[in-house]
Amino acid sequence: MSNNSQSMSFNAGQAKGQTQEKASNLMDKASNAAQSAKESLQEGGQQLKQKAQGASEAIKEKTGLNK
Repeated sequence: MSNNSQSMSFNAGQAKGQTQEKASNLMDKASNAAQSAKESLQEGGQQLKQKAQGASEAIKEKTGLNK
């Protein structure tokens, strides 16, 4: 293999490795963003559930159904 051919092969290998690393980093970022969104939704859901339970208790007290 000539020096030029070896150099081209080496450069192609480097480019492939860099592309794989960038893709891996992008996938990590996407995964982190998805996890963050999931946690935010779960937190919002918990807050909504607590508000609904509070409203339900208030209605029970006003109507006398909690006795």
